[in-house]
Formats: sequence, C-alpha cells, structure tokens
Amino acid sequence: MVARRVSEIEISGIRRMFEGAPPGAINLGLGEPDFEPPAVVVRALVSAVHDKMNHYGPSAGLTALREKIADRYRDIDPEVSRENVIVTAGGSEGLMACALALYDPGDEVLVPDPGFVLYAPHARLAGATPVPYSLAEEQRFLPDLDELERRVTPRTRAIVVNSPSNPTGAVFPKSTVEGLVAFADRHNLTIVSDEVYDEMVYEGHHISFAGKGDRAIVVNSFSKMFAMTGWRLGFLVAPRSMAVEINKVHYHVVACPSTPAQFAVLAGLAHLEEATAAMRTEFHARRELVIRALNRMPGLRCVPPAGAFYAFPRFSWPVTAYAVAGDLLKRGLIATPGDAFGRLGARHLRLSFAASRPNLKRGLAILGKYATDMPGQRKRS
Repeated sequence: MVARRVSEIEISGIRRMFEGAPPGAINLGLGEPDFEPPAVVVRALVSAVHDKMNHYGPSAGLTALREKIADRYRDIDPEVSRENVIVTAGGSEGLMACALALYDPGDEVLVPDPGFVLYAPHARLAGATPVPYSLAEEQRFLPDLDELERRVTPRTRAIVVNSPSNPTGAVFPKSTVEGLVAFADRHNLTIVSDEVYDEMVYEGHHISFAGKGDRAIVVNSFSKMFAMTGWRLGFLVAPRSMAVEINKVHYHVVACPSTPAQFAVLAGLAHLEEATAAMRTEFHARRELVIRALNRMPGLRCVPPAGAFYAFPRFSWPVTAYAVAGDLLKRGLIATPGDAFGRLGARHLRLSFAASRPNLKRGLAILGKYATDMPGQRKRS
C-alpha cells in the first residue's frame, strides 16, 4: 500500500506523451533547449571532476556560487546576499522544497490555470489544497486580480506565479506584478514565483518578484539559461528567515546540490549574456515561424508568446486535447495536450519551439495536415 497522497497524484501528461512516442517522432512536447551547454561550462565541469571536486558541499550550495547568484539580483534588491540564496537540484526541487516548507495540511494555495504541471501536485503532497485561478486567453493569459479576490479565503497561504509562463508564454507587465504584490500584501500571502524562463523574453521585459515585499520567493534554474536540463541544478532566492526554513527541507531531500556542476555554473555565469543571447535570438526566429504557420491552419488560433519557448494554440475541433495529441502521436508528432496544465487548457495544445527549424517545419506540416483533414476544415490563406 502506498500513501494516499501519492495515489492521488497522476503522472504528468507531458511525460505520458513523451514516453509513449513511436521511434523517430518529431518532439515538440518536451520543454528543453536543443542547444548544448556553453563550452566554458563543460570545460569547468571536466576540470572540477579531474581536480577532485566530487564530494559533499554545503547544503545551501557553494559560497562563491551563492554570492554570484546574489549579485545577479542586486540591481533589483540591493539588500540581497548569499544568505538569501539556496542552490537546488533544479527548479523542480526548489518548488517542492518551498511547498513542504510553507504549506500546512488544510492550507489553500492559489495556482495558475493553465499552469505548469507541478504546482498543484506539490500543494497536495504537502497536504494543502490547490485552488486554481484563471489565465484566460482573452486576457492574453494574464491573471485577473478581481478573480483572485474572489478565490482567496482565510485559509489561503500562498500564491504561485509564473512569468514567463509555461505553457502560455505570457510575460507579466509591471502593472500585473505590482497588482499581485499588493494583493499578496493585503492577504498576508507568500508569493512563490517560478522564473526559470527569465532569460527568454521576446516582447517587453521580464520583471522579477525578487525583493518585492518580505514574503516573495523566486525559484529559478540553470537548466534553461545554460541548456543543461539533465544536470539538475537550480536555485531560489528568499527572505532570510524563509531561506533558513526552506534549507531544512532542501537538506532532507538532496543533502546538497552537485558539487562539480556548481563549479561549472560558477564559471559559466561570467558568460551568461553571451550564452543566452544566442538562444534567445534563435528562439525568437522560431517563434515567428511557428506563429505564422499556426495562424494559417484551419481551426487553430494562437496568442503570440511573449516569452519562454512554447506556443499554446487553441483549436475549435469537436474533440478533446488528449484525443488530438493522441492522433498526432500516431502521425509522428509529440505535442502536449493543454488540459495537462489545467481545466482552461482543455482546448489547447502546447508546442515547444525549442527544436530545430527542420523539425519544427516537419512537425508543423503534420499538424497542418491533421487540421485540414478535420471535417469541414479548409486551409486559410
């Protein structure tokens, strides 16, 4: 017998599609850059291993790396220091450590709908109740502050936010960030802000929640910024009192983050802008390719993503998102059904454009053929 909290958690719809794909399928379902880590990062990892940096380190991470991460946020929060920083085993572990440290059984946690697949399960695993708030397509997937006021109760403990967003690509403008901070302050809520795509913005600017009040926690990851998803290294920045408590959970989950990977990232941070600029330029070009193609397909429409590397088109066909994704899988295209991200994703697909242009074109051709094959559909000019 397993614990009830585990039996109530389902495998992610992202993973189901990925693991059920036929050989040779075009993968537009999994969210990871098709780049490799910068050479300076790879060389530093090899050097760290050869130089015998292969043993346990501090639970919260190497002091030098925590200092460097704090430097990254000092322009927006002059008071931040290494004492606010915990190096984690990826952004996912950072989010889980926050949930276990902050949520009690009986608490409610506001989570975005559609939103990344981990937020609601993390709340449930901590014994709390996830309460979805809407990110509506007609509002360009931005939160409705009036609706949030209707969702909050005396049991609400925290709100999870994500900008740039997975799956929608929405980027919160300054007014939205300020409104969310004021809302959290009014109701004494902790903000858990997932900012792992902060280097991937194509319209406007990313505005971090770091330093916004004394109850905001930023979770980030090196997976996307250095194209090192398999290395599992991330970080969080939290008010000092919260960081101390989160670090207790972090220790009991992973003991400490990978020592050689930390040395590698430390070397890479001196070249961060160079590394991310190349990816950002390429993703921007791919975004344009994808949006043009999607908006020509019958039965599809797509709000252009302002950040991250996902398109979240809506379809008008009289079938479920899982049925569409399943049919596309049989045709050799991996796409993620939108309802994997919540009820409001039910008539959407998530397509990652973190894939090569040839693969994007092949995948979009499969989707376009499927769209025109649907009854009553004709290609738009």
